[in-house]
Amino acid sequence: MDLFDLTGRTCVITGGNGGLGLAMGRGLAKAGANIAILARNAEKNAAARAELVVLGAGEVVALTCDIADEAEIETAVAGVLSELGRIDVCFANAGISGAGTAIPDITAQGWDHTMAVNTRGAALVYKHVTRHMIARAGEGDAGGKLIATSSGQSIMGVNRSSDYAASKAAMNGLTRAAAFELARYQITANALLFGFYETDITAKADPKFADWMSRRIPLRRPGDHAGLEGLAVFFASPHSDYITGQCLPVDGGLCIS
Repeated sequence: MDLFDLTGRTCVITGGNGGLGLAMGRGLAKAGANIAILARNAEKNAAARAELVVLGAGEVVALTCDIADEAEIETAVAGVLSELGRIDVCFANAGISGAGTAIPDITAQGWDHTMAVNTRGAALVYKHVTRHMIARAGEGDAGGKLIATSSGQSIMGVNRSSDYAASKAAMNGLTRAAAFELARYQITANALLFGFYETDITAKADPKFADWMSRRIPLRRPGDHAGLEGLAVFFASPHSDYITGQCLPVDGGLCIS
């Protein structure tokens, strides 16, 4: 018996065309889930879809969507429902690294852009996805899962990252509020506080940052993308039904170092 078979379940992944989102998508595809990638870059979307579609028996669609734009979110969610019929799981994964400014150099424009993508965007994705989940509950088909990509920076300090840290701390608060509010519909909400993983975002950082991180992490290495596959499947599966409102560090022990 396969304890983690996701056949028939539909998972939305924002920012699912690369990095952590694509890594989680690989696990979901292998478990048989239907997958909808929502991301801005159509070329990367097509490449990610081509990779995932051969990994499992589920359907895979990729829709262009900028989560800083609510109209695009609404259109994309409607597209997922039109093509796949339902949404059972939503990974609010899309995000940016932030403006990278010191606190004395913060600008309103930079701060607002980070919040618009990392926090407001995720909240608006949840808005439109949960409308569908709540409607299903009213028809006797209750249940749904919201999984946010947060960051260890939401609970620990890093230089020149105040906007990013604040945006992810807000995601933690959104997670707890959503878990409490939506429990009546059997919808759970959790956040994964990722530590240092090698992605397109971290590749842009000073190389010294990666070295410093590797020495600070108790396990002495970055996170492995393959390990995210099982993590995503667990949180998308019925085996996590009694876990809600949690903000779980996934960081090799970084937050305790």
